[in-house]
Amino acid sequence: MTFTFYTAATPNCYKVSVALEEMALPYAVVKVDLAHGEQKSPEFLRINPNGRVPALVDGDFQIFESGAILMYLAEKTGQLLPADTRGRSEVIQWLMFQMGGVGPIMAQANVFYRYFPEKIPAAITRYQTEGRRLFAVMDGQLATHEYLAGDYSIADIANWCWVRTAKWSGIETEGLPHLQRWLAAIADRPAVQRGITIPAGGKPKLDDVDEVKRFVDRARGLLDLGPREA
Repeated sequence: MTFTFYTAATPNCYKVSVALEEMALPYAVVKVDLAHGEQKSPEFLRINPNGRVPALVDGDFQIFESGAILMYLAEKTGQLLPADTRGRSEVIQWLMFQMGGVGPIMAQANVFYRYFPEKIPAAITRYQTEGRRLFAVMDGQLATHEYLAGDYSIADIANWCWVRTAKWSGIETEGLPHLQRWLAAIADRPAVQRGITIPAGGKPKLDDVDEVKRFVDRARGLLDLGPREA
């Protein structure tokens, strides 16, 4: 059976496309146009009442929230999540670390560092500092583990899809050698390389000033943060 994957070019969506590629699962892609509010349409709200991407449909069953989708796929296929209670718990702990920490903190860093029309240094420092602290926690774990929970898992996919965008959030990874080793190892995986192109897009290269400005303007429109500074 082919899954139907509702997605856009965001870290949370790439988590699912990477997992689908790693698990070699067949899926059809439906790109949700966030700029035109398709995620708020009645049709999409029947799939995800929270009006957010990603979402996944498996036959007549609908799943939303990226972490829940990763767990569903792992449990359905028996891949990237240990079967034993302790191993499963270790993976879920690091998955929740991303869902409750890395993702929300980096998202807020993005808002205040990149998108908010008024620069608020205290807010920028607060989220970048906490983001760096979370990276250091991961670095400590990776000092004694090849991957976050031992073997490569959905926890690595979830965290990597966010941490790879650290420069966009203004959070440094320098001085965290184990985290950098882990970032590079996962980036080399063919399934990961495929997954982060579905759909195409994502954040622009930082040296492309014009594209960065266009991206920020689009993001401000989506977040309703007010007009761009002159």
